[in-house]
Amino acid sequence: MKAFFAILATIAPLVAAHYTFPDFISDGETSGDWVYVRQTQNYESQDPVTSVTSDEFRCYELDLVNTASETQTATVSAGSTIGLLTADNTLYHPGYLDVYMSKAEPAANSESAGTGQTWFKVYELPPVYSNGELSFPSQTLSSFTFTLPASLPSGQYLVRAEHIALHVASTYGGAQFYIGCAQINVENGGSGTPGPLVSIPGVYTGYEPGILINIYELPKNFTSYPSHNVAGPAVWQG
Repeated sequence: MKAFFAILATIAPLVAAHYTFPDFISDGETSGDWVYVRQTQNYESQDPVTSVTSDEFRCYELDLVNTASETQTATVSAGSTIGLLTADNTLYHPGYLDVYMSKAEPAANSESAGTGQTWFKVYELPPVYSNGELSFPSQTLSSFTFTLPASLPSGQYLVRAEHIALHVASTYGGAQFYIGCAQINVENGGSGTPGPLVSIPGVYTGYEPGILINIYELPKNFTSYPSHNVAGPAVWQG
């Protein structure tokens, strides 16, 4: 049976739909396409990013110079619920969903926002290991939301959604990253200190056990899907 699924994994990229994150969700209200989310290079093809070292890995903008300034910035409150909606499809592939944020200097619509060691993780939905196999809670979602920590300081931020598809991740460069960056201005914030801070690109080498993994033939000593410190930092809870 495992061999059968492994064969399916090799042909899945040819027949399965990919996805983007064009729509921003704030307290139940959904924006139009690419209003508050920077339009990505794959807005038509929906192809993933596979290089974790390229500048495109940060937000995968259509234009690394101009897209940020052409995107609006949504105003939200600390402690409110935000999220992103996919275009037409579910998060079809088995994988790991997480969200990073970065304080945006000088502003969220600046091309230089998020270019340093400024990113922290605020949400994750990892695979679940049970009875010798992995299941993937994110796989059937067409949207997701999470609560901004109430202690998040006021100011402008980038919100980077990332779905790491693992169906062909058994060789280096096989993991597929689906990315979208929203621009937000946070009001009514607190005095928390987000962290740990990482750089994007730079957060991954691509060799982490949570990224370089054969999900159809797990190691004999496998006990859980590795997330903290192998697929990025721990989630900042506020």
